[in-house]
Amino acid sequence: MKSLPRNGTRRRELSAVMLVILVASMFPVDPFPSAPQAVRGVDGQFSGKQGQILMVQIPAPGQTGDVVGRFLGRSVSFYRDARAHAADVYMGLLGIDMQDSPGTHELSVELTNGTGTRRLSYNVLVLKGVFPIQHLTLPKDMVDLDEAALTRVKAEQEQVQAILGTVYPDRRWRTAFIEPVQGHVAGAFGRMRMINGQPRNPHNGEDIAAEAGTPVVASNDGVVRLTVEHYFSGKGVYLDHGLGLYSMYFHLSELLVREGEQVTRGQIIGRVGASGRVTGPHLHWGIRLNGARVDPYSLVRLPLDDSTRAAH
Repeated sequence: MKSLPRNGTRRRELSAVMLVILVASMFPVDPFPSAPQAVRGVDGQFSGKQGQILMVQIPAPGQTGDVVGRFLGRSVSFYRDARAHAADVYMGLLGIDMQDSPGTHELSVELTNGTGTRRLSYNVLVLKGVFPIQHLTLPKDMVDLDEAALTRVKAEQEQVQAILGTVYPDRRWRTAFIEPVQGHVAGAFGRMRMINGQPRNPHNGEDIAAEAGTPVVASNDGVVRLTVEHYFSGKGVYLDHGLGLYSMYFHLSELLVREGEQVTRGQIIGRVGASGRVTGPHLHWGIRLNGARVDPYSLVRLPLDDSTRAAH
């Protein structure tokens, strides 16, 4: 993962239940004077399912430097809690990829300031998600690609990975995320797809069926990092919300934003269409969190509204 630190230079960087974890004394290796507190999950475990997002809270009295986490080789970016009475609390979003191995894994956290670096280690139990199998029949030339199409797809994948692998340190959201369009939700996240009888990669986003031309809005404040017309995803928009959190909007009929443009939550960024490899008009809505493919509705259900959390 590439990262853009604060000085501007680069460095490396609806499943069934959505579980919000306020991380606490999950077997700390090097505990801080003020021990974290937590909400226990199922059967007393600190856990989340494949494809979910956990909201992590780290008390850090007197912390003046960076707070950075690592989970299964991926970064976890932390930011200071906006509540006035929680000035020494840092929040972070931890993404559990849809194919992370079930079992107990370590979340390590480093807190750096003028006196050096302190470390914490927590255990997080990843639970297996239940994802259906989807059978699709598509024209042969859309499945078995010729050499020219394969070359194009590879170049498009590299372009996308370069964008999603860059972490910008500024958190742009201040309120909860919203659905980009209202329609029939297919429950497609995580589906193992069989296309013309051949197994393919699992579906890494959610499909929302709506009439062609229906406005699609930004799920939250962000910057347009990429607008594309790709072989598989058709016309699409990639929004950067900061701290390694990206939202993606595919199969659009029209793009209404430009690369580099700052957009606000609820702003129209495109229209529902059927571009790319699809069987009908719908929006493919994806979320990538520091490389983890997560359920978009897991993000929507998080209590990320600063004012709402302040009231509690």
